[in-house]
Amino acid sequence: MKKILKVVGGIIENSKKQILCALRPENKNLGNMWEFPGGKIEEGESCEEALKRELFEELNIKVKNLEYYSNSIKEYEDVIIDLTCYKCEIEKEENLKLLEHRAFLWLERKNLNSLKWVPTDITIMENLILESK
Repeated sequence: MKKILKVVGGIIENSKKQILCALRPENKNLGNMWEFPGGKIEEGESCEEALKRELFEELNIKVKNLEYYSNSIKEYEDVIIDLTCYKCEIEKEENLKLLEHRAFLWLERKNLNSLKWVPTDITIMENLILESK
């Protein structure tokens, strides 16, 4: 039986209603693909705690007003990823620094599908686009 890996992602919207998209490092699994930033939930953490920790570790940002958005489960060759996404607000955009990702973009919802997304995030990305119509 495949291992189930529980992860969290942040749908971070700026004051211009653009969504933060992060490019995975080239040398990591699913490298050079875009994702909603986040990461693994550690033992004893809530989803919200994990997301806050991961966003600080990866992007040097603090987020607030976390609101559950959606869940996506995707089976890969060796693991099942169970992704829980939250909409959240960044406290200070100017603090954003790339500590793990290769790049980031702020995109309007209607343009999100212009990127090559990790498979787990595709359904969430598509729902965000539908909401903008």
